Amino acid sequence: MAVKQSRSKQSNSNSKSAAKARSAASSGHQHKKEFGQNFLNNGRIIDQIVAAIRPKATDHIVEIGPGEAALTAPLLDVVHKLDIIEIDNDLIGPLTQRFSQKPAFCLHHADALRFDYASLLAPDEPYIRVVGNLPYNISSPLMFHLLHFAPRILDMHFMLQKEVVERICATPGGKTYGRLSVMLQYACQTEYLFSVGPENFTPPPKVESAIVRLIPHVQKPVVAHHEQRFAELVKQAFSQKRKTLRNTLKGWLDAEQIQACGIDPTARAETLSVSQFVTLANLYHQLQTA
Repeated sequence: MAVKQSRSKQSNSNSKSAAKARSAASSGHQHKKEFGQNFLNNGRIIDQIVAAIRPKATDHIVEIGPGEAALTAPLLDVVHKLDIIEIDNDLIGPLTQRFSQKPAFCLHHADALRFDYASLLAPDEPYIRVVGNLPYNISSPLMFHLLHFAPRILDMHFMLQKEVVERICATPGGKTYGRLSVMLQYACQTEYLFSVGPENFTPPPKVESAIVRLIPHVQKPVVAHHEQRFAELVKQAFSQKRKTLRNTLKGWLDAEQIQACGIDPTARAETLSVSQFVTLANLYHQLQTA
């Protein structure tokens, strides 16, 4: 789907998306707090998200949490294959009834936090693309789960709580920089695309939302020699944000070892770059295997 359209075509597209959004919003589905359900109802925003995704006819896209199909419908109009991951039993029937005749449509009644995304790839497929309006209550663990499949994912476009997107894209030294920033920036190129207000959802959430683009690195700028130990060290370093590295990494690395990495032991975790965390983790791994 082209990002740019003529004014008349764009107006027609907006009208169609708005109609689909209104139809979904009036479906009578009872929104469930335990699944963090807040469904898009604004056709203009839907078009903006689809334009950011830039789906192509050859794409194999995986949509997590389609809800009432605000994104599902326009994606199915374009892509070669669309796998849907939905946990809510009450949505399985309506989604199946609406889209089962579409050759590209494949619905999985499953928990996205435990799903094996690599299983969706055909033997000759190099990658999938992942999109979704992620439930805000599980967004961080879900993204960590998806990182296990990053080598087989071309890109990810997610609607998340705005605060979470700010954390993902934060730079060292800022108040929002933390473990999520380091781990996702280690694995992916991150980009804050645009904000979405609560008035664009049914029911309206109590927070602002935003769209983020994550592109897994084909070749990481810096490489941790043992990625599990890297993840554990980052988690430990941010476990007590007000304390210095000398205190948070006590039992992992001492002050002299931190200093040997060119890092001030009295610095706090939120001041370190991804590269510096990798340097610390690689030393820790070296010491553990010596």
